[in-house]
Amino acid sequence: MAFKSLLPSLRRRSEAPSKGEEEHPFYSLQREMNRLFDDFFRGFDLEHFGALEDRYTGFSPSIDVRESDEDFTIKAEIPGIDEKDVEVLVSDDSVTIKGEKKEEQEDKGKDYYRLERSYGSFHRVIPLPKGGINLEKVEAAFKNGLLTVKLPKTEEAQSKGKKIPITTG
Repeated sequence: MAFKSLLPSLRRRSEAPSKGEEEHPFYSLQREMNRLFDDFFRGFDLEHFGALEDRYTGFSPSIDVRESDEDFTIKAEIPGIDEKDVEVLVSDDSVTIKGEKKEEQEDKGKDYYRLERSYGSFHRVIPLPKGGINLEKVEAAFKNGLLTVKLPKTEEAQSKGKKIPITTG
């Protein structure tokens, strides 16, 4: 494919855009490059490069995970979503946060009518150490678009670490 055919202004009017170019021809190029990098780095335990694609295809909340001696704390930024549209599932080795964003804005005036709708869903899975969470004491709170999930560690998980003294030789 010639580079000139990627530019919308240089494409002949009789040529129909190929599948995926309806939105923008460079997005399909970006997706292909992301796929190539994903394939190359598969098995290196790196976060996949396709995360940028979410910006164009859906909503993905920012997640912050912190660990202390007593617990794990997960914070998810999900502005514009109601508490009833968010679901938190905790298993022995992961936390799943999922939800759906529905927004509708209607504006009527004497000479105009405007209606905008946007919908999107997200699904995030955060892996945790197997058997290290006290599932009976997990708490979740939602305030001003910030979801906070506190996951207390089991007694066994809290005492697993052992400090080793370092000597100089």
